Amino acid sequence: MKKVYGYILIIYISMQLLGLVAPRLLFEVGLSLNMDPQTLRNLIPGYWLLFSFGVTLLIVLLLLRKDAKDSRLERMAPLPAAQSAGWAVAGVFLALLGQRIAIAIEAALGIQMGSENTQNIIHLIELVPATMVITAIFGPILEEVVFRKIIFGSLYERFPFWISALISSAIFALAHAEPEHILIYSAMGFTFAFLYVKTKRLLVPIFAHVAMNSLVVVVQYFYADELERMMKEAEQLQSLITWLF
Repeated sequence: MKKVYGYILIIYISMQLLGLVAPRLLFEVGLSLNMDPQTLRNLIPGYWLLFSFGVTLLIVLLLLRKDAKDSRLERMAPLPAAQSAGWAVAGVFLALLGQRIAIAIEAALGIQMGSENTQNIIHLIELVPATMVITAIFGPILEEVVFRKIIFGSLYERFPFWISALISSAIFALAHAEPEHILIYSAMGFTFAFLYVKTKRLLVPIFAHVAMNSLVVVVQYFYADELERMMKEAEQLQSLITWLF
């Protein structure tokens, strides 16, 4: 692995670990300044995410400016821009299809639908709407750099696509701290790795990832009531089918 990639991984992991401590410290500082505790609880997590992800992404992009493009993928000729754009759009549907299949498998295994991680993010957006930028843009870009360009790309230097994609997708899934939904996150990670190899352009999985996250935010944030109604109807239909057969 390139030295600069090691630096980026350290910075990314440090940001994640700091997120476990910094909001609490900021809360204590706020209390010492006689600020309202509830206001602090509502605002600190969202604004910390904005700051930490924004600074981390800026540092990572600055480090990548000096990256020598000599990896296995970067030595290959990328697809023409028009074809890459087509794969970027198709990638959104491929990721949604993979996610849908993974959800069906989880349902068959008795795993409860719904993501606590997603609900927490939507709650943060409700409190600090600006954090929508983290979920829809900053987060996906940073994750594609870390999990596709660095982790998958480094594995792909030594192993075939399938092994590299499976390992990096599993790491991507576990990083979301919802092991019960490892199939869903792995399906997405595998799709993004495929798009990266297919087009030799990191911008393609970045676009698909940004589009998917943006879609989730729009649906969960703006159409939460309709989504809840549809989920209840789906559960009722599933119960009816189970009773009939």
